[in-house]
Amino acid sequence: MKNKKEIEIKIEGKEWEEALDYAFKKLSKDAKVDGFRKGKVPRNIFEKKYGKESLYMDAIDKVLPTTYTKVLKDNNIEPIIQPRIDVKEVDENHVVLLFTITTKPTVKIKKYTGLKAKKEKVTVTKDDIENEVGNLLKKYADIVVKDGKIENGDIAIIDFEGFKDGVAFEGGKGENYSLEIGSNTFIPGFEDQLIGLKSGDEKDVNVTFPSNYHDENLKGKEATFKVKVHEVKSKQLPKMNEEFFKDLGFDNVNTEEELRDLIKVDLEAKKDYEAENKYIDDLLEEVSKQTTVELPEELIDEEIHRMLHQYEDNLKMQGITLDMFYKFTNSSEEDLKNQMREEATKRVKYRFMLEEIAIEEKLEISDKEAEKELDNLVKKYNTTKEELLKQIGGIEMIKYDLKMQKVLEIMKK
Repeated sequence: MKNKKEIEIKIEGKEWEEALDYAFKKLSKDAKVDGFRKGKVPRNIFEKKYGKESLYMDAIDKVLPTTYTKVLKDNNIEPIIQPRIDVKEVDENHVVLLFTITTKPTVKIKKYTGLKAKKEKVTVTKDDIENEVGNLLKKYADIVVKDGKIENGDIAIIDFEGFKDGVAFEGGKGENYSLEIGSNTFIPGFEDQLIGLKSGDEKDVNVTFPSNYHDENLKGKEATFKVKVHEVKSKQLPKMNEEFFKDLGFDNVNTEEELRDLIKVDLEAKKDYEAENKYIDDLLEEVSKQTTVELPEELIDEEIHRMLHQYEDNLKMQGITLDMFYKFTNSSEEDLKNQMREEATKRVKYRFMLEEIAIEEKLEISDKEAEKELDNLVKKYNTTKEELLKQIGGIEMIKYDLKMQKVLEIMKK
């Protein structure tokens, strides 16, 4: 690739001798040699027992920082990721290091203004509001025991056990399981077959596992679940009265009309946020099609690594580990990385693209702008400047984000 540079450096003479001296002093502190106290072993005795080669890696670690800095300065190189460093030769007289440095690739953009993408107009209908009111009522509904048949929306307390070809399979059994009918929690067709049953009823429920089911042994297979209904419960929706409005805890909401007005405002804000995000995605995609850049694989791999850790953190919040996820989905880390590669590639390309537009437009963020944004973020997240800067990586990250926001505004023109 054009954006890879290989630079070979030879370190010898006094500089290498001093590095070997440093390595000896470091290692001899803990060296165990009969007849000598720790740290008092003569170098010739140390090398006789451990070999001169034992000093080389620590000596290399000693010279690396200054050598790498010199390489960048002498060759006027700005790396975008950590370099690969190979030891080509090493002995008591010298070391030859090969630095493979990845630099920023050339980015060519044909057009980034006057784009076709447009932001969708946001509208909130009466149905939208009523659906939201309905969801709110369900959220505050009381669950009561029902003396009657199971209907859609009811909650059935059941025992079940699954059989394939007459043999019970692992993971197919549950007792006193609370299943909301219509939630589509179970295999397609399972919940529908419980409608009409009542407490005490038993039934064989026949289903076919989806073709993309995580268990290879059950994928696309027919199975029978023996089900017993213990209890049927229904949701009793609250009345929209003064007590209900008080429970909601919304300021200045005392009537149905005021609740619907508040819901309308919230829905408009939510839909506008979604429309704005889609608009930005459409802009980025349109500019991306007019952008040529050779992406370093190392950067894509780095982005996949970052996405993988983020995914792992999200799973942990649900009480699931990556190993559990791989088992549930019958997949592996390699499978997950391959799934993430397309999105990671897109993210890396977008980053280079936006940074190139910022250069083209000669965008700069002043200290005053950054400080103002810092104050806004401190208020928004109710924290201190020190803590926020520590979390995000310093004031330069605020400047970077502000610069990218300005680029997006330019793309909207």
